[in-house]
Amino acid sequence: MARIGRFKSDEARDAYLCTSEAMAGLWPVPATLADVPTPFGSTHVRRSGSGDAVPLVLLAGLLGSSLHWHQIVAWLAQDRAVYALDTLGAAGRSVQTAPLARDADYGAWFAAVLDGLGLDRAHVLGESSGAWHATLAGLHAADRVASVSLIEPNGVFVKIPWRALLKMVRFGGDTTDEGWLRMGEWLTPGVTMTDVERATAKAAQGYRIAGGWARPLKDAELESFAPPLLAVLGGESVVSRPLAAQRRLAERLPTAEVEIYPGTGHGVRGQLPDLVTARVVEFQARHDAG
Repeated sequence: MARIGRFKSDEARDAYLCTSEAMAGLWPVPATLADVPTPFGSTHVRRSGSGDAVPLVLLAGLLGSSLHWHQIVAWLAQDRAVYALDTLGAAGRSVQTAPLARDADYGAWFAAVLDGLGLDRAHVLGESSGAWHATLAGLHAADRVASVSLIEPNGVFVKIPWRALLKMVRFGGDTTDEGWLRMGEWLTPGVTMTDVERATAKAAQGYRIAGGWARPLKDAELESFAPPLLAVLGGESVVSRPLAAQRRLAERLPTAEVEIYPGTGHGVRGQLPDLVTARVVEFQARHDAG
């Protein structure tokens, strides 16, 4: 049975909101906040920037939220409005009231958010598990999506290695600072979280996640994927299998653009923020006209 995401207790929710308030201080540009009603619940949105270019929607990964993008939002919002979402079914200020039971429900949710924001179409950028949700928007709300950019889309094009899955489960059970350090050294080498980022991510573990996990797209889904697609991959990623993903895209969706950065891991954006952001911005600018 499909579940509805929620905090494990009122105390867990209060602890998360406290740390996220501190993390909001890292947001470097003016922002307006809104809560957009959808058939699946209220979606919290943080908007920054303005301009005539097609708007951009941001979807963060596991344990992330709209605030996850604070390091690069100023660049992303130079000539367009940027809407960072707290994904339903994950920790954040969104409040889920109905299950997202099918893949297509994420497309319906995405379209409902755009309706609530008064947007006809938007680019979408997702990272890690947020890349899966961005992919579902591209599949099931294609007419509303100007382009799809995916950073480290683990499990979307090829399966995550079983050894990596087992390690993720094992690390997930260790909430000590030492455990988080070991997980970071393995999963996102070269990336150092600030104290407030780590505190917010740890507090997010007090949420019972109800979002769907990524699965490799079927051949027919890849071949019919309509929006322009960019995949950014860490060359040494332990979860995304970059070369295998590149080969499958070349076979099934040759129009897709793939950028692999050697010597980087799952945290490629954190390791090379300027290079990765510039690549995404350039890709979106080319597809503003539709």
